[in-house]
Amino acid sequence: MKHEGGTSDKLKFVEQYSNRPFTCALMLLVSLSFGCGLKSERQTIPPEVESAIDSVSEEIAAERYEKIYNEASELWRQDATLEQSVATLKTLRAKLGLVENRTLQSATEQQNSSGPLQGRAYIVTYRTKFQKGEGMETFTLVERDGRWLLARYFVNSTALK
Repeated sequence: MKHEGGTSDKLKFVEQYSNRPFTCALMLLVSLSFGCGLKSERQTIPPEVESAIDSVSEEIAAERYEKIYNEASELWRQDATLEQSVATLKTLRAKLGLVENRTLQSATEQQNSSGPLQGRAYIVTYRTKFQKGEGMETFTLVERDGRWLLARYFVNSTALK
């Protein structure tokens, strides 16, 4: 549809609203909020992070729980004793069984200047099919001296009830 000056409705809308300071400020705010975060969501995982997750997964499958505890970050050991870690991992294994397959849901890189995950961290979440049920697995890894170490491991599944 054309108006008297030959301008379409869409062009009139753009002309009417594009010069407003509020619109410009809003667009600037939106572009800054997407460009300046310290968190970045990814759908791929760096090879060294994936390798660390694979190693932990292999240790879980082989029931080497003490090794997982000893090689985890200081955050893991601050949150639980060796006995608590072993008991939790055994319970997960008994109720869910082995991992059959995983689908990456999210991988978030963080750079934290303070807090428990201080420094560089990755939080990786998978939708996981276990032998005895399905659930969501979340691995939190922190970088320490150039190595990626397990800081947290969480499984959410109705099969755990």
